[in-house]
Amino acid sequence: MHFTGRIIGADESGKGDFFGPLVVAACGADHSQSEHLRTLGVRDGKLIGENRLLAIARSLQAEYPHSLVIVDPAEYNRRYGEIRNLNKLLADCHAQAICALAERYPADLAVSDKFGKPELILDRLSQRGVRLPLHQIVRGEQIVQVAAASIIARAVFIERLRALSQEFGLELLRGAGAPVDAAGREFVKRHGSHALSKVAKTHFRNFARATQAALPV
Repeated sequence: MHFTGRIIGADESGKGDFFGPLVVAACGADHSQSEHLRTLGVRDGKLIGENRLLAIARSLQAEYPHSLVIVDPAEYNRRYGEIRNLNKLLADCHAQAICALAERYPADLAVSDKFGKPELILDRLSQRGVRLPLHQIVRGEQIVQVAAASIIARAVFIERLRALSQEFGLELLRGAGAPVDAAGREFVKRHGSHALSKVAKTHFRNFARATQAALPV
């Protein structure tokens, strides 16, 4: 798929991770800047090592207009508890990031990685007074502006997760698999079940497994 003009790309990080925040980033660049973005190393962030990704993100944040929406775990749990729908929460955050950037970067269109019906974001953009064509596509990172947003979001997520790990004295892992369950149980053992909602997303099944393990037999 090929787009021209001034494009805002948007993507998120953390939606599949039990620990840490949800981070949505938007990044703006003209189509003519695509080659320079690739020269910086912009591509699918999942294929980039962590240290290299952090370095690319710093370059992007220094050179390109961008915006961030960071929903830390406690706020994430409150908002999800009200909405009870992850796609609606994602749409809220994507629209917020796109609108914040569109205020200072007049764009021709926005492109987002596909996670639900386009109307979810479009309705929220309209509510904020932003009339911007939106394309949601599967594997959105093939659009270099979306890939740039993905890298920025992923880098901020990594930094926030590291900060939480340092604050609570325990390595909080990415993902939602068995090692994450073990880290959840260890966290509860050290800090109690009540504190888990400060670092983790409580609607994940990992939360029940970590807290139930702490119940007396």
